[in-house]
Amino acid sequence: MTAGAPAARDERLLPVSSLKRLLTRPELGAVVGAAAVFVFFSFAADSFLRASSLSTVLYSASTIGIMAVPVALLMIGGEFDLSAGVMVTSSALISSMFSYQMTANVWVGVGVSLLATLAFGLFNGFMLTRTKLPSFIITLGTFLMLTGLNLGFTKLISGTVSTKAIGDMEGFPSARALFASQWTVGSVTLKVTILWWLALVALATWILLRTRAGNWIFAVGGGADAARAVGVPVVKTRIGLYAGVALCAWISGQHILFSYDVVQSGEGVGNEFLYIIAAVIGGCLMTGGYGSAIGSAVGAFIFGMTSNGIVYAQWNPDWFKFFLGAMLLLATLLNAWVRKRAEATA
Repeated sequence: MTAGAPAARDERLLPVSSLKRLLTRPELGAVVGAAAVFVFFSFAADSFLRASSLSTVLYSASTIGIMAVPVALLMIGGEFDLSAGVMVTSSALISSMFSYQMTANVWVGVGVSLLATLAFGLFNGFMLTRTKLPSFIITLGTFLMLTGLNLGFTKLISGTVSTKAIGDMEGFPSARALFASQWTVGSVTLKVTILWWLALVALATWILLRTRAGNWIFAVGGGADAARAVGVPVVKTRIGLYAGVALCAWISGQHILFSYDVVQSGEGVGNEFLYIIAAVIGGCLMTGGYGSAIGSAVGAFIFGMTSNGIVYAQWNPDWFKFFLGAMLLLATLLNAWVRKRAEATA
């Protein structure tokens, strides 16, 4: 090195501007989209900005967001779960029918439902890791089996397609307080699912960004073989991700049960696509290895604004699917652009 020449700087130590950090965030596209949707419906629907309307939007977002969080983590890990929607219904049905048939405290049914729902998730994870089949095939099979079991067992036990009412059983009030309570402040009604949703987003964000398990999830989604080569427990990570989906399905299922007292066996079919859409809009890539829990929350919020904004604007609700599809395509294109920017500035 020539005397007096400036020493070369390690590019890994170069400062990164706040703008560059912002452009590499996976949820950037979702935040921009959420702002656009919010402004659009603020003008299109006079009642959209009312406090009562916004509380309804938050509730709709939370019911999707509770499941979008674990689905986002699963997608970051490079996998899918097409059984998530019907698994929510299965969880509610198990709680209701077990409590009613055994004439037990409803908390017994809630506990049995937790074990059974976790077993569904563990089954998905175990079959994925043992058979090496794509998660699409594994969870599609689980989806079909649970759909049939939900309907078949409900008709066999109850004689109809819905469960018996359990609102007068012991433990119901305390279970409703945990899973389906609400608070009214003036014209605003806030439901407990919003708290569940925010808590899960915070927990998932902490796991992804502050724990070794979070590094494992990103590594497995980026490339399972490479992750395994550096000591990442790929099998345990994948099974844990499916167990996380099952846990949140249990929470959502208990909310449905203790909100309405009865459960329809055909509910939940198709909701798995809403969870995936919320995660994709929030920045998760279909190929895995990229995304965030916060992004899934923003995606769910966009869903809540769109589904309710169309109603407040007094439009035909058939347009909802069009808007949802358009947002999915636009979000995917924007997320791909953000991803390229992130790779270019890495």
